[in-house]
Amino acid sequence: MALFSPDQYELLDFGSGRKLERFGDFVLDRPAPAADDFRQHEPPLWDTADARYDRTNGQRGRWTHRVALPEAWTTRYQHTEFTIKLTPFGHVGLFAEQQRNWQWIDEQCRQFSTPCRILNLFAYTGGSTLAAATAGAEVVHIDSAQNVVHWARRNAENSGLATAPIRWIAEDAVKFVEREIRRGNHYQGVILDPPSYGHGPKGEPWKISEHLPHLLNACRQVLAEDDHFLLLTSHSPQHAGTSLQPLLATTFPDSTPQSLRTHRLQITDRAGRHLPSGTGISYRHRRQTSGSAAH
Repeated sequence: MALFSPDQYELLDFGSGRKLERFGDFVLDRPAPAADDFRQHEPPLWDTADARYDRTNGQRGRWTHRVALPEAWTTRYQHTEFTIKLTPFGHVGLFAEQQRNWQWIDEQCRQFSTPCRILNLFAYTGGSTLAAATAGAEVVHIDSAQNVVHWARRNAENSGLATAPIRWIAEDAVKFVEREIRRGNHYQGVILDPPSYGHGPKGEPWKISEHLPHLLNACRQVLAEDDHFLLLTSHSPQHAGTSLQPLLATTFPDSTPQSLRTHRLQITDRAGRHLPSGTGISYRHRRQTSGSAAH
């Protein structure tokens, strides 16, 4: 389902290892490894790109501008607003493939009779934070980069959420959750979108293949005993649904096929083609009532 208005965000085309997207008034051409096995559907359209990003060294690269672009501009998703900026890493502050997750987060948060508490880890520019806050949740937003936390906070302010109950914290995700366990703090929902590799603010190493099982176990310990949910997103090819599902089933031994669900993240271009963009897996536990089972 396309939830973005086409004048705010649109995947125009993809193929040959790249994707062509419109963010508001500007069209960007960026690498997309998932598009390696596809052909470009409308080759002439690529000449309309206002800027192109190419990797030059490891995770960094450079932007080539066809026209002068502002330092930042905005695009809207429903009632929220995102600041778009060209970064040396090729990211621009918006992950459109997450829109299905944002919708799911909104739906889950609205099912609680009182405002729920949500922990958002590896929260980046705050799409999931905004989705939860818009639904009335209290949110703790965690990202290791202080400048990115400021970026997310600005998105919240521009979205009319300046006074929403959101805590903005630049911290290592694993260390924060471990402290929350010691403090005895609990949440009705935990959201995490970990990178394949990364570092905390003090250089703490993160490698998804090594550290994710421990982090998930820690997240389980900070979830409230009654109704709760967890949403995990992975963009790592080696951590597709086939490996994540057993991992979460081990983390939550009371899970069932109905409570633990995997879905593909993808973006649909205007020709109706789907660009694979990762995997999402959700776990939803509901309080048992007399004569019923958790589901």
